[in-house]
Formats: sequence, structure tokens, C-alpha cells
Amino acid sequence: MMKLRLILAVVLLSLVGCCNEKSAVELLPAENFQSEVDGKATDLYTLSNGNITMQVTNFGARVVSLWTPDKEGNMADIVLGYENIDRYVNNTGERFLGAVVGRVANRIGAGKFTLNGVEYTTPQNNNGQTLHGGLKGVDMVVWDVVEVNPQSIVLHYLAADGEDGFPGNLDITMTYTLTENDEFRVDYKATTDAATVVNLSHHSFFNLKGEAGGTITDHILTINADHITPVDANLIPTGELMPVEGTPFDFRQPTAIGDRIEADNEQLHNGKGYDLNWALAREDNGEIMTVATLYEPQSGRTMDVLTDQVGLQFYSGNFFDGTYNGKYGEPLRFRESVALETQKYPDAPNQPSFPSVVLNPEEEYSQVCIYKFYTK
Repeated sequence: MMKLRLILAVVLLSLVGCCNEKSAVELLPAENFQSEVDGKATDLYTLSNGNITMQVTNFGARVVSLWTPDKEGNMADIVLGYENIDRYVNNTGERFLGAVVGRVANRIGAGKFTLNGVEYTTPQNNNGQTLHGGLKGVDMVVWDVVEVNPQSIVLHYLAADGEDGFPGNLDITMTYTLTENDEFRVDYKATTDAATVVNLSHHSFFNLKGEAGGTITDHILTINADHITPVDANLIPTGELMPVEGTPFDFRQPTAIGDRIEADNEQLHNGKGYDLNWALAREDNGEIMTVATLYEPQSGRTMDVLTDQVGLQFYSGNFFDGTYNGKYGEPLRFRESVALETQKYPDAPNQPSFPSVVLNPEEEYSQVCIYKFYTK
């Protein structure tokens, strides 16, 4: 497997570097990620479809780098990440860069929920709430690599009954694929041996200019949603659906992220910018459809977000402050990245009016998230 990755790296570097030095992909060395965490080996895997190149570590199933071309064919790494495994394990800076998050992505109010008459307590790791699964989640563990090919990797993790307070042994298989259509596709499957709750998501932070490429407030965003799920001061949903019409949250037409981000609005104050779930204008029928588009005018890079989920968390990088650097030594600053996380609604275990996140033993959880890249 290591030999395959080395061969692929050499081929990639020769292809992208032979004709235009500016557009060369700079692969991170695999040895920076070859370690052991809790008795399990970690590594770095390189995938490419010939146009897009992605590096993934099995620690938290993280996307470490993602190289795409601009309208002139010049390559840039458009996701935030770190240069070695130690920074992820020791959580220097932002914990969730590029990771899969769950069991329940986003927040659970007060770290408690009731399922089938039993109350469960989960870690209060974010202002008295549970964020992205708790202290361990599925992002701070080593995933088993089931299969790796030049364009895809299959990862597996068994979240044990009681881990972070959640019931049931949750058996998760996840596949990352770079398709022939320049898509980064994430396929999730999970089963359980006892009733539980599950709402997985992917948490790459994007800047279509490149990591540390400057503000994302000039990125143009479109979200196909008529409502948001408004939150309280702890970023826990109130249970309502709020129309976006006439508010700073109306992205039904292409709009610069910075146009209304400083508006005098309680929801923007709560999140110090955009950090909310959009209730997508779609039915919960499993159909994969385009729900958002992010466009960066300078480079021409464009990213469509497709999913079968009913919610999309849009976060505008409001809590980065430049005190720590990314993988190329540059500070990760305020509002220089965007997360677009496909999901069910936040705090769904405590919100009976929201789409259910309950998974029973006879059922299979599945989700598809696709980030499709092209230029204008």
C-alpha cells in the first residue's frame, strides 16, 4: 500500500510540475503522519482523479489537503489543515479541521437527551453543550483503512456502546471518492445493535483562494433554503423555523458572504457571524440534489454542495484569530474559511418537531455529501 502511494505521488508531481511550475501540487510527506495513537497506526493517503488531489489521514478520517485548479489551471490547496499528526492529536488550535464529526454533529443542548424513556448524558464540551459528539467523538479516533485505491478510500470505525455517553455499538463505514466529474464524494453507512441517535457530517474548512488566502467575505454563496433554525445565546435551536425573507440569511440568490455579516441581528451576534443551520428547501426523501454553491471571483473556483440531507450548517470562520498556523506556516485568521456541513438539524434528539436522528437495530443509516469543483 505504501509503495502504491509513493508511486502515485511521483506521478502526480511529474504531471503537474512539468509544464507550469506555478501549478505544482505540494504533497505533504506521508512520514509526517505515520505514528501510533491508542495502539493503532496512523498514516497519510493520497488520492487523485488526475485533476484534483486530496490527502487523507485515518486519524479522524481527516481531509488534510485538497488541491484544485483555478480558471488558469494553477493549483491551490483549498482546505485548512496541519502539517503533521501530532498537531491533530494534541489539538493545537481548531480541533475539527477536515474531520468527520459525530455521533451527533453540531450541538446537543445541555449535553442531555431522552430516548425510549431513558435519559442519556453526553460531555458538555462547548459552553455547557455537547458539540460534534463530545470529548472523543469520531474525529479523535483512528479509523481502520478497509481499502484504498488511487481515487478512493474506505474507512471503518466501531463506536462502542457508552462511548461519549451514547447508547449502542455504532458500526460506521465511510467512503471518500474523487469522481471523474471532479467531485469529492462522501458516503456514510452505519448500523447499531441498540436504539441510538446518529447525525454524521464532514467538517472541512474551505477557502477557494487557498489556505490562508485571505478573507472569505468576498466569496459568493447561494443556499437553496427558505428558513433557518434560529438559536439561543448558546447556539441551541429554539425549535422554530425562521423565514430568511428580508433577513441577512437569505442566500437564495448569489450573495457575497460579507454583504450583511455585520448586520445588527441577534442570530449573527450569537454566532459572531454566520454559524447556523439552513433548513433546506427540499423533502426528506433521500434524493441527492444541489443545495448550495460557493464561488470565488478572483480564482474562478466554484464548489457546488450536493446532498440527500435536509440541513446545511454554514459557518464563516468566526472563531479563528490568527494565533496558530496552518500547514504552510501561515496564520489561520478570522473569517478566512467556510464550513458547509450537510446534516440533519442541530439538537434534533431534543426537538420533536425536527426530522428524527434515531437509528434502530433493524435500520441502516446512510448519507451522501458531495463537493463538486469547477471554474467560471
